[in-house]
Amino acid sequence: MANYVTVSELVKENNLKVYGGQELLDKKRITTSDISRPGIELTGYFDYYPSERIQLFGQTESAYSHSMTVNNRYKVMCEICRDDTPVLLISRNISPSKELLKAADENGVPVIGSELPTTRLSSLITEFLDEKLAPRESVHGVLVDVYGIGILLTGHSGIGKSETALELVKRGHRLIADDRVDIYQQDEKTIVGEAPKILNHLLEIRGIGIIDVMNLFGAGAVRTSSDVQLIINLEDWQADKSYDRLGSMEETRTFFDVGVPQMTIPVKVGRNISIIIEVAAMNFRAKKMGYDATKKFEENLGSLIQENGQKNAENEDNK
Repeated sequence: MANYVTVSELVKENNLKVYGGQELLDKKRITTSDISRPGIELTGYFDYYPSERIQLFGQTESAYSHSMTVNNRYKVMCEICRDDTPVLLISRNISPSKELLKAADENGVPVIGSELPTTRLSSLITEFLDEKLAPRESVHGVLVDVYGIGILLTGHSGIGKSETALELVKRGHRLIADDRVDIYQQDEKTIVGEAPKILNHLLEIRGIGIIDVMNLFGAGAVRTSSDVQLIINLEDWQADKSYDRLGSMEETRTFFDVGVPQMTIPVKVGRNISIIIEVAAMNFRAKKMGYDATKKFEENLGSLIQENGQKNAENEDNK
């Protein structure tokens, strides 16, 4: 889990401009994704001022500050710029006042800006920080995108996860991560997986070694990240084990506080695992759209039992 994001990262990855404090960008750290719009603080009320947050100045805050006297504006800006204040952020290409820049410079707070509207900028920065500051976990497995469904392949080492991923890539699907998947919780319902930077676009095939999927199959064969929507656990076929034949046994695996559907597929000679995974992805998507083949089978079975029961009753009456 990342404990902080530097202001330098924030500027580079969100195409922001720097008005002041260029030398401070690598030193100042952002530790929370919450953003503050210092409206009431501009009136002089600082009893509950969240100084550790990014301070966002929109059109309203800027217009109000320009209505103040020069001395009052400078005094309030000095109060806003505290030791733990990471950065002042200004939207809509609004030029910062001289008093704001002076107070920020004297108190060691960088000033940055964007051309985006305030609400959109706030959402963009919050989403960026939520991702960067989210709790993370490293999982052994392979993450692939099959028909738009993010599938995490798990199983013991040597079961054939990477080879299955290679076959899926050849069939037009996309690789996200091989061997190790870094996952994090994006929101209350979404788990996202991505490859560690050192393994990005790489796939290990025993007997061949490391291959660069993007170089061999093109940019369309890879993705940088994907939601983890389904887990498929590959295991060796055991003749004495009972496997789910109807699809009615629902399993989940929990990451953080989010449960992800999981199924187990036995592996043995003669089974084309990549095709089975494709069908599993299509079936999963069909269920999400409201069609469940298992329920359809159960309804058909129930209708057949009822029909046979009626026929038996009629036969008894005719005797």
